[in-house]
Amino acid sequence: MRGLVIKSTGSWYQVQDESGNQYDCRIKGKFRTKGIKTTNPIAVGDWVNVELEADQNTGVITDLEPRKNYIIRKSVNLSKQTQIIGANLDQAILVVTLASPPTSMGFIDRFLVTAEAYDIPAILVFNKLDLFSEEGLEILEDYKSLYENIGYPCYQVSAMEGTNIDHIIALLKDKVTLVSGHSGVGKSTLINSIVPNAALRTGLISNWSDKGKHTTTFAEMIDLPFGGKLIDTPGIRELGIVDIEKQELSHFFPEMRKYLNKCRFNNCVHINEPGCVVLDAVEHGAIEPTRYESYISMYNNDDNRN
Repeated sequence: MRGLVIKSTGSWYQVQDESGNQYDCRIKGKFRTKGIKTTNPIAVGDWVNVELEADQNTGVITDLEPRKNYIIRKSVNLSKQTQIIGANLDQAILVVTLASPPTSMGFIDRFLVTAEAYDIPAILVFNKLDLFSEEGLEILEDYKSLYENIGYPCYQVSAMEGTNIDHIIALLKDKVTLVSGHSGVGKSTLINSIVPNAALRTGLISNWSDKGKHTTTFAEMIDLPFGGKLIDTPGIRELGIVDIEKQELSHFFPEMRKYLNKCRFNNCVHINEPGCVVLDAVEHGAIEPTRYESYISMYNNDDNRN
């Protein structure tokens, strides 16, 4: 049987077949994804082959179909474990708040670099518009201007009050979308405003996985009533980038790409080399200094990734 993984608890997976039937499934033996060492060899969004067990609503996952793409994260604690948080995506949304709690530019940039590296279009959704003062709105405009100039679509919403939710619905229609962000940014409220029955689903996944709503590390796929699917990922406290060589890192900053073949040295890493066109672009304001600082932080593998 061919099926789509729609829930994961790490040891059990809920798989939906092409007729909509759902089965609780385990992995066969020492199943491992070729070339990827992660805590979860199977992720929500994966297409798999399943052998159903006789007279039971359970099965065994025997094969994983090739992935179109995936989003992967690395813990920055001592374990340094990596985890795939969603697979076979059309796009990824990062829900951002500038206060209560603040999302740092470093975190935003690491998410965007990860999406670029795995060829996934990324969108920023700035939530909690209802909490902004006039000064806060000016800062929000600065953020939006910075990222829109690079090429990332930005939206501002109030999930609590329903402001601009119709724009997000239009974005999600007929797409497979991963939604991510820090705990507390209002991601669940946003999803509940888009899919009214999602609150029930969120409660069920917490009980089903025996994890608290805010501490679970597992994801769930939700069918959207207007077409498309949404992968709800639990809040990410930190985000370390994975499997990106230092020499490649600049390729995942869109504003740097047009300069990369113009430096004096072919192996320029854009830090202190003479004749570096990227450094010149930073100095003359063509590349935002905050983005360049993120590049340096990632290049140096800094652990301050909140």
